Amino acid sequence: MEIQSGTLYVVGTPIGNLEDMTFRAVQVLQQVTAIAAEDTRHTGKLLQHFQITTPQVSYHEHNRVARLPELLQRLQRGEALALVTDAGMPGISDPGYELVSACITAGIDVVPIPAATAATTALIASGLPTDRFIFEGFLPTKASLRQERLDALQMDPRTVILYEAPHRVLETLQDLAQSFGGDRPVVLARELTKRYEEFWRGTLTEAIAHYQTHAPQGEFTLVVGGACLAQPVLSEDALKAELQSLLRQGISRSQASRQLAHQTSLSRRQLYQLALAIPDSQSPLDEAGVL
Repeated sequence: MEIQSGTLYVVGTPIGNLEDMTFRAVQVLQQVTAIAAEDTRHTGKLLQHFQITTPQVSYHEHNRVARLPELLQRLQRGEALALVTDAGMPGISDPGYELVSACITAGIDVVPIPAATAATTALIASGLPTDRFIFEGFLPTKASLRQERLDALQMDPRTVILYEAPHRVLETLQDLAQSFGGDRPVVLARELTKRYEEFWRGTLTEAIAHYQTHAPQGEFTLVVGGACLAQPVLSEDALKAELQSLLRQGISRSQASRQLAHQTSLSRRQLYQLALAIPDSQSPLDEAGVL
């Protein structure tokens, strides 16, 4: 193919198996002036495999602010550049989108060279609904922001796709079970397209039990079933009655709100506000006083 000067080529690379590299991607990487790579050492192995000698320049999360203007200047001078990430399509859970956006603002042509992504690869083999889904990438590490995202997703009927590092998989499963309910279906995919590709399928409760005895290894893609909205709609008085019944059993407001949220289409925060209206004499004190 003919490379156009002053153009950014967003090039997808294999997510594991090098045989998934497209002919078009190889041609582009061979002909551009330079390759902006997330990790030049990682990409160097890919280039060596396909005998591509094009020079690289690093572009990643930690140098993007300083490097982006330099890349724009090179493109404006007429150079053709390729943007690659460690695996899959650039711009998915990496700063590639910032460069693409800056190019569009500057009137620089952007040409995508598609490849597989871990999110859709895991989704199509998960066995969960694929007609509507939402990609969340990595959940926030800060507890409050993480809970906020899970609250927003709790009653979403779409299939949810997440990325997670092995050392955080169990914690994420526990957070998901607490927010979504332990019976929600989940598929954990690891080593996608590689020799030891694996799909684990079950409920969130079963997944927690499994990974408590099997140490997670490799990068994970989690595919979680969406919420079932076929639940009864209760009046405010009925909800308060349900909360009072739970509180009389000796559990806290936050625990009662969480339990009832699993049975209704309401968020825990909304139910907790109702629980606060119940006199203290009908419930034990919360340890933290918040969700």
